[in-house]
Amino acid sequence: MAIGVDAAAMASTALSLAIAPRLMRCTAEAALGGKRAWARPEAFLLLVVALVYVNQLLFTVYVMRVHGGGPSFIAKYLPEGWFALADGSAMRGIAERFPWPGLLEPSVLRVQAFLELPLVLLAYVTVLRWLDRDLYRRVARSWLVWAASASYTFVFCVVEWDLHNPYTVDDIVIRICSALATPLLLRWLAAQEQGQDGPKTVSFAQMLFFAVSVWALGHLVLTVYDTALLYNLGHLDGRLPGAAVALCVLVAARLVSPRLSHGEDADIALSSIAGGLRWALVLFFVPALAIRYGVNFGTPIVAVLAALIVCLTAAACALREELAGTEAKRIALWGVQAFAALSAAGVSGYLALNLVTDTYYEAGLLRAAGVSFAVVIAVCALTDHWISRPRSRTTS
Repeated sequence: MAIGVDAAAMASTALSLAIAPRLMRCTAEAALGGKRAWARPEAFLLLVVALVYVNQLLFTVYVMRVHGGGPSFIAKYLPEGWFALADGSAMRGIAERFPWPGLLEPSVLRVQAFLELPLVLLAYVTVLRWLDRDLYRRVARSWLVWAASASYTFVFCVVEWDLHNPYTVDDIVIRICSALATPLLLRWLAAQEQGQDGPKTVSFAQMLFFAVSVWALGHLVLTVYDTALLYNLGHLDGRLPGAAVALCVLVAARLVSPRLSHGEDADIALSSIAGGLRWALVLFFVPALAIRYGVNFGTPIVAVLAALIVCLTAAACALREELAGTEAKRIALWGVQAFAALSAAGVSGYLALNLVTDTYYEAGLLRAAGVSFAVVIAVCALTDHWISRPRSRTTS
């Protein structure tokens, strides 16, 4: 399995480096839709999450009624950490009253096999849309969505085959069907997106609320991963308080973000951060899942190398755009700003990572990344203000 995941990480990274720069150089396309305000990736992401939890309820009913409440019939094929079922009186009441529980057998792995790909891709393009709607529309309507769908599905199928169980063949067929349907959904959603008026600029407040939004969404996705994708509905009570806080933070941040000013305090350092983030999100789009799974199921050094190549490429491309035509003295000052920002971010991220012990390493990385990014944009915005009078800069 490790060879397959490593190959996917390297191949998808190479493909992304070959295709994504051409997409970034394209001018924004005119919006062809915009008549359906509800056709947004956030809305469909919420729908997919709801379907995932409905399947969890049905799976629990199936196990209680057909297998006597014990998931050992499937748990023996999978690693530890799965199938902590909800077992309260309310759940038992639902299970006892449910008619024809034998019909719920497809809730065992098969439904999740179809929903997992749209869940991760919708979450990814949601983040991209929050940063830059025009870029989201170009990416979602390009061949990158098909490349990402193929890359993610290949990795999912490799892991499926390694965790071989009686449903593996069914799951692989279902995942291939999902790989064909999900890009069509993303392309349709992007076609409904309204264009932005004028160039998109950035400000410290916008970038800070973007960072908060991404952290909150990431926290919620990790909650879904643990309580639903791993069939641990019994963990939901313990995770509800944190998930409720993250949801409130997310809703508040997304309500405030459209009302923020555009770019009054954005100079070279802050603009370079926004540009680098745009490049990174596009370049990571195809290899993201292969790199993430490479840490657990592949060779970690290969995953780290692929991630490093993407990050360095994104930084180089963003700096080439943002520093073009800038005088040498200002570039030197930018270097001092970058050193100060990265140093502060590294210290704060390290402290955040080691603040608590996490069940899943992604939770610690998410917390550290969120804190580090907030510190970077704060230092960049503050030093931009000290060094020179802010000037408007576009990120498109």
